Amino acid sequence: MRRFGFFLILYFCYSSSINAQNPIDHWEAVVKAQNSWMYFPGTSEPANTWINLDFNASSWNEGQGGFGYGDADDGTTINPVSSVYLRIKFTINDLSQIEKAVLLADYDDAYVAYLNGKEISRSGITGNRPSYNQYATSNHEAGLYQGIYPDETIITKTEIPDRFVAGENVLAIQVHNVNATSSDLSSNFYLSVGLNSTASIYQQSPGWFRPPLDFESSNLPIIKIDTKGRNIPDEPKTNAFMGIIDNGPGKLNYITDSYTGYNGNIGIEIRGSSSQSFPKKQYAVELWTAQGADTSASVLGLPAEEDWILYAPYTDKSLIRNVLTFKLGTDLGRYTPRTRFVELYINENYRGVYVFTEKIKRDKNRVDISKLNSDENSGDDLTGGYIVKLDKYDGATQGLGWDSPFHPPNSVGKPVHFQFHYPKEDKITNEQGNYIENYVTDFERTLIGPNFRDKHEGYRKYIDVESFIDFAIINELTRNVDGYRLSTFLYKDKDSKDEKLYLGPIWDFNLAFGNANYCDGGKTSGWAWDFNEICSGDTWMVPFWWKRLLRDQAYVVQFQHRWSELREGLYSNETILNYIDSLETILEHPQQRNFSKWPILSEWIWPNNYVGNTYSNELNYLKNWISDRLSWLDVHIAGLEAITGLEDGLIAKDNIYIYPNPTQGSFNIRFEEMPESDFKIEIFNQLGELMFIKSTNINNLKDNTSGYSFESTNLQSGLYFVNITDFGNLNRTEKLLVY
Repeated sequence: MRRFGFFLILYFCYSSSINAQNPIDHWEAVVKAQNSWMYFPGTSEPANTWINLDFNASSWNEGQGGFGYGDADDGTTINPVSSVYLRIKFTINDLSQIEKAVLLADYDDAYVAYLNGKEISRSGITGNRPSYNQYATSNHEAGLYQGIYPDETIITKTEIPDRFVAGENVLAIQVHNVNATSSDLSSNFYLSVGLNSTASIYQQSPGWFRPPLDFESSNLPIIKIDTKGRNIPDEPKTNAFMGIIDNGPGKLNYITDSYTGYNGNIGIEIRGSSSQSFPKKQYAVELWTAQGADTSASVLGLPAEEDWILYAPYTDKSLIRNVLTFKLGTDLGRYTPRTRFVELYINENYRGVYVFTEKIKRDKNRVDISKLNSDENSGDDLTGGYIVKLDKYDGATQGLGWDSPFHPPNSVGKPVHFQFHYPKEDKITNEQGNYIENYVTDFERTLIGPNFRDKHEGYRKYIDVESFIDFAIINELTRNVDGYRLSTFLYKDKDSKDEKLYLGPIWDFNLAFGNANYCDGGKTSGWAWDFNEICSGDTWMVPFWWKRLLRDQAYVVQFQHRWSELREGLYSNETILNYIDSLETILEHPQQRNFSKWPILSEWIWPNNYVGNTYSNELNYLKNWISDRLSWLDVHIAGLEAITGLEDGLIAKDNIYIYPNPTQGSFNIRFEEMPESDFKIEIFNQLGELMFIKSTNINNLKDNTSGYSFESTNLQSGLYFVNITDFGNLNRTEKLLVY
């Protein structure tokens, strides 16, 4: 059930516990939700002076806060309305006892707050003094009842005389719903003060209350985003302002400095899949002109672009898993999204440590492939460039592409789905979509076929093998539980420039390095490419490619040589662990502020495999995990041997029976469910050599009780592999023992 709620805390302080010179002795509540408030249901417009201290609210209703309907946390239940107006007076005995003010807001869906007639904070609604029947710009879920701390708006020491008066004050708030049919409304407010006096003057603060974070400078760039009162939705992007304080390497960035890194308009929206359930949201940012048009710029020293990501490490309490993995990807000599650690404010609310990250895009500084225009639909023009990906999709508004005709092992009814990434699904033409689908399918068909090892006509004809090896090394080193099946990108240029299909860039490793407690994600042993055997019930599965490639001795040797080369330098224990230590130094103070904002150390956050009590514990776990993983890989990569014969388990339908088995040479094939088209039978020996092939018309089966009889005296005693395919969804391999 949605909640329409508002929770507000106001308190004063000079600095937080991070500031060594903290004049605040303690905090007390000036107002609690359980106090008596004046309220006015928004069925009409209140008097224009309702926010002022001298307004006569005697005609309003009075009751215990909060005011709302549709849930169980309302102090006073009211009839469903689109808005509600609230007032409460409070007395400040001595302004000199107050050091700083902070407004905390927990709301659903929008609010505007006034102190003594002046607006001090808003979110989710636009316009000067919104009318009673104006709705929020988007949904905003209340967080406090979920254990999520409210948003903060800080009023500095110097601003206090302009906001407060000695004696009687008034806090006035209007709360707005997102539409007329919303199922609930809640409004809870708290007002607390931080005192430099030891005396108990007001009420005791709520037990969940904590001082606001306060700091003057950071060694990281500071990003400030102002949404001008609008909520940030999942989509579409909302108009906002972004300023970046970045004084350069080795220099501190002060919160009061001018914007040196960027100063302009943006569009911003929440991004992510499962991460959207976390209170620390991640965002997609697009640079805009004042007129709302896309524009490119260099930000934080990164090559100019318009699209960026503000990644929010949350379940990854080391804060560095993506940054570390992207560094390892760059060390491979391949393009990997560039990153910068930053500290983020949104609407003056500190949001913690973020990673400003390049988005995977086609351009000369990122995925450097040819631009593909909508009129390029033939010849060499049609052959590139393309970016496709394997990822989650909802099957409706995103993820348009195609299903692979070759189902992964152990995944009946779960096809691998390829999505168009570039050109975008609403830009790609039919000819272009068909071309890249056919190219990838031809690669898969060749890889699954009998001559896949052939140096000229096998799978190497289609792919850059070293890019596949590097991709596998990254996913195995990190034992990425999402590896190979999600956030997996492939790209191809025009044939005249490079006719091969490449795997990459790498993306999304927040659940890697032992950070997942499911599907063996926390283990330092085992292969990540064995995911289908470990987690056969998952929806998104690993393509058959990886186990099939291991059946080529040349691929295995190339894989082993690449690993040995990397372990001698860039992937040595010393190099990787030293880099982690350098990140720990960079984040020494920012991580303290981050975990003050998000106090989740020592708490289990889905899907943590390990929970450390301190930040150092988290990094030590990561370093020990990596050391153990490297040791396991050293032994088992060196011990890899190519598997002979065809891959078992490439099964689309479990409806084929071969009998008798073992046999002296003759056997029958029976289909419990008819193939969808003409089909082919191939028999291979243990060396992968083709011993028999026959294409059969589907009508022949109907005359033979859905079966096929094979009689031959040419097969010598031994183990064989019978492969049956109907050139579509069916591909089945069965062992056959001849004696």
